Amino acid sequence: MRLLVWLIGCLLLAASAPSGAWAGNLPPLQGDMRKLIVADPPKPVAAASFKDENDAETSLDAFKGRVVLLNLWATWCIPCRAEMPSLERLQKQINDPGFALVAVAQERAGRDKVEKFLAEFAPGLKAYLDPTMKSARAWGAAGLPTTILIDRQGREVARLVGEAHWDTPEAVAVIKALLAP
Repeated sequence: MRLLVWLIGCLLLAASAPSGAWAGNLPPLQGDMRKLIVADPPKPVAAASFKDENDAETSLDAFKGRVVLLNLWATWCIPCRAEMPSLERLQKQINDPGFALVAVAQERAGRDKVEKFLAEFAPGLKAYLDPTMKSARAWGAAGLPTTILIDRQGREVARLVGEAHWDTPEAVAVIKALLAP
């Protein structure tokens, strides 16, 4: 009987483990990366527009062919304040032309407030903005911050809801696994 329970447990564990090509290269999820929800198989990302740092309309199509860490945040979001500096440090650590960190502020208060916030908490990040907050709804964000990892084919491969330290060795290993050929 114990053997049967053990075998069923092993089968359930194997069935819940990520099995896609990228998921197979995924390092062990440790630290904050344990909160990562792996999309297996990867799924399409909804089309949504937002404003770039020059207030021009843009979308994720501008980052086609690159691995994208899409972070949805707001100036009024306390966990976002804690997370933003680690995103800036992650961007410096990765420093790969095949990688884009796109932090889209879901902010009705406007560009000035977003730029002031970034100047204080993460001056190296570009000020992407969605004053309508439609992008967060399109991308299925249940709360802020929400971070979505997108592969080079433009598919969601994982998401993390809530604050995370993105500059840790565990987080960098996840991004590098996604960047690997």
